[in-house]
Amino acid sequence: MKIGWADVLAGACCILLGISLQSQGAIAHAEEKKKMIDLHQTMAHLEVHLRELTVAIGERSVVTPENLKLTEEYIAATYRGLGLLVEKEEYRYGGLQVANVISRIDLGSRAGAPAMRYLLGAHYDSVEGTVGADDNASAVAVQLEVARNLAALKQVGSRPVSVKFVSFALEEPPVFGTRYQGSAVHARNARARGEVIDGMLCLEMVGYACREPGCQDYPFPVNWMGYPNTGDFIGIVGSFSSRALTRSLVESFARNPELPVVSLNVPFNGWPLPAVRLSDHASFWDQGYRAVMITDSAFFRNPHYHLPSDTLDTLDFRFMAELVESLVAFFTGRP
Repeated sequence: MKIGWADVLAGACCILLGISLQSQGAIAHAEEKKKMIDLHQTMAHLEVHLRELTVAIGERSVVTPENLKLTEEYIAATYRGLGLLVEKEEYRYGGLQVANVISRIDLGSRAGAPAMRYLLGAHYDSVEGTVGADDNASAVAVQLEVARNLAALKQVGSRPVSVKFVSFALEEPPVFGTRYQGSAVHARNARARGEVIDGMLCLEMVGYACREPGCQDYPFPVNWMGYPNTGDFIGIVGSFSSRALTRSLVESFARNPELPVVSLNVPFNGWPLPAVRLSDHASFWDQGYRAVMITDSAFFRNPHYHLPSDTLDTLDFRFMAELVESLVAFFTGRP
C-alpha cells in the first residue's frame, strides 16, 4: 500500500494526541493450556462455511442481490441448526430489501440479568467483482464457529454472559459510511431503544496470515515503532473510550500462545487516523458504545484486498480456528 500525505499528516496528529499501542505477543503464556475447542473440527467447519459463501454463492455485493439473500438465509439456517432463535432486522437500500441476521446465546447461570452483554458482529457482503474470501467471508465463518462452540458450552464460565451475534447486510462501497450500512442501522436502532451493549466486537478480515519478513505493513507512524514485520498475529483496534474492553480482550487472548495479538487504541473515535474506522465498529463508536475491531489488518497485510484473487485458497484455516479458540475463551471467562 502506498501512503499518501493525508495518512502522514493524520498519523503525525495521532502522535500528538496520544495513540496507545501495545504488542502482546511476548506476554503470551509459555505453557499451552488445553484447548476449549476441537481445532481440527473447527477448521473443517470453517472450510464448509467459506466454500458455501465464496464458491456456492460467490460474489455478495449490491449488484448481486440474489446472492445477498442466499447468504442471509445460509447464516440464519446455520443459527437455527444450532437450536438458536433468529431475528431479522430488515430495511431497504434503494430498491433492495436486505436484513441484518441476529441470534443470541446466554452463557452461565440463567438467574437474573447477565453480568455482561457483548455483540459479535461481521458484515456478510463483498465488494463488487470479488467473492470476498477474507473480506469478509472469513469473519462470518469465524462468527458462526464461535456460535457453534458456545452453543455446546452454554453452562461453562464463571460469569453469566450474553453474546449477541449480528451479521450485517451491507458494509462495502457504495454503502460504506452511509446511514444504510448494516451496522449503522443496528447501532442506531440499539441506541434508540436504550439497549445495553457492554462491548461490540467487530470481525473484519480475519483469515489471512503471512510469515515472510516484510509482508506486514502498518499505517504511519506505527510502521516506525518496531512492530512485527510478519503477519502472523491478530490485531485489536479500540477507541480511547473502549480501552478497558481492549485490555480485557488482549489479556484473555494472550493466554493463547498460538495466536499473538497486537493492540491499538486511538483518540476521538479514530477520526485522526481514518484507516482505523474502515469497518462496522465505527458505527458503534459513533453511537457512544464501546467497540473494537478484530482484524488481520486488511490491506496492510493481504495483497488480495478487494481483488478477484481474494479466494478461499489464500486463507489460513488454523489461524482462523485459533481466533475462534481465543474468542470462546474470552466469552466464557476462562482463566
